[in-house]
Amino acid sequence: MNRTGLVIAVGISLVIGLLFGIFPELDLKLAALFYDATSGSFPLKQRGLAAFARDGAMWIAWALALPALIAIVGKLVRPDRPMLVPGRAAVFLLVTILLSAVVLTNLTFKSYWGRPRPVVVTEFNGPWQFVPWWDPRGECGRNCSFFSGEGATAFWTYAPAALTPPAWRPLAYVAATVFGVTTSVLRMAFGGHFFTDVAAAGLVSFFVIWLAYAWIYRWPSTRLTDGQIEAALARWGWPGYRLLQRWRGSGNPAKQ
Repeated sequence: MNRTGLVIAVGISLVIGLLFGIFPELDLKLAALFYDATSGSFPLKQRGLAAFARDGAMWIAWALALPALIAIVGKLVRPDRPMLVPGRAAVFLLVTILLSAVVLTNLTFKSYWGRPRPVVVTEFNGPWQFVPWWDPRGECGRNCSFFSGEGATAFWTYAPAALTPPAWRPLAYVAATVFGVTTSVLRMAFGGHFFTDVAAAGLVSFFVIWLAYAWIYRWPSTRLTDGQIEAALARWGWPGYRLLQRWRGSGNPAKQ
């Protein structure tokens, strides 16, 4: 999560954005690689193993985030106990997956950006007109194509990769890239997303993770410590914990 990575990501964003903005038909040509004109469908979508791999990818990503959620909830419930995961890591992982995989995708773009999915455009035997990635005026009303929530979730694995020991970090980034690309290709093969949908998902996840990492770990003006985060969570958890303790005490006849 250094400046070189940011420059590369910005460069990729500009190239893909301009190329597919000027030549939007490239999205259709790439989607057509997975389309069977004879059956009028995306055949891989019907294969159980491919569907299992798609679901499994989401389980893997959320499983990586689960320890952070448990650590934060545990600290709020029992502020008197140390966190199971270092405070910065827990906040970093949970905030980035919520922003990239939930807020920016399903609660923002996919709800208001009306781009139809490949499986429902006229070029692939569907009822709606294709629109390029930059056009939000498509006929889709909800759960639309731009950008891919599952792609964003898969590429979110850059976040745990960023927390691996420095010696292992390059390999972890490669693994996260392969995981994100494989999941994204499956979404394209199912007719669920165009290339620009999954590319945007990966880039958005990267930018969210880069900014969060810089905010929490790198920038001196905002850099936090594990102790600061743990102390803040404890302050939020103490009122509820004390209330629960009083309630338990008042309900115990031995203490009355």
